[in-house]
Amino acid sequence: MISKIFKLIIFILLFLPNISFANTKFFNDGLSLYNKNKFVEAKFKFEQDIVFNPKNEMSYLYLSKIFKNLDKKKLEEQNLNTVILLNPKNEEAIYNLAKLKLEASDYKKSKKLNDMLMKICDKFCDQSQKLKNEIENLSKK
Repeated sequence: MISKIFKLIIFILLFLPNISFANTKFFNDGLSLYNKNKFVEAKFKFEQDIVFNPKNEMSYLYLSKIFKNLDKKKLEEQNLNTVILLNPKNEEAIYNLAKLKLEASDYKKSKKLNDMLMKICDKFCDQSQKLKNEIENLSKK
């Protein structure tokens, strides 16, 4: 009995560090490829990261950026929604989704998202204010 427990502990100690290393490696590889504008390859790495770490909001955020560059708005929106689901205070995701909704002439949803952003903003306060003005100007036309 003790032998089985010992083997299990050894297995866990050897196996778990490899998983966490893989998680970091896939994300870092994806980020490196993204920064080189190799979007298709980066997409694959971020997807690999999500397999091992399905709650990594940053992989979903970068996937949304890739889909924005590939002009796949529906996939961009899906990934932004996932980021916000995982972290309702992710300012960049809220801002990008508000911009996406504004581009689609969904002023009501864009305003709602921007209002949400303005309540929590830390890094995106200036962008949020500019977006507020843009929404107001476009919705008056």
